[in-house]
Amino acid sequence: MEIADKVSDFAHEAGDKFTSAKETITDKGEQLLNAEQRLMKNCQRYVRDNPVTSLGIAMATGFLLSRLSCGR
Repeated sequence: MEIADKVSDFAHEAGDKFTSAKETITDKGEQLLNAEQRLMKNCQRYVRDNPVTSLGIAMATGFLLSRLSCGR
């Protein structure tokens, strides 16, 4: 086999691997987007169904974050 044939084969293999990686990344991106949308719908439903509890959770989280960020 000549060097040009080996280089050509290598380039084709690299291109195939790149295409496969691109498809995998695209699929994973779509899965993450769908998961994010489901999570947001679930959060919205929870807040709508439990407004007082949600407010309490938000206040407690804000308090804890403020205490952690002050570093005192």
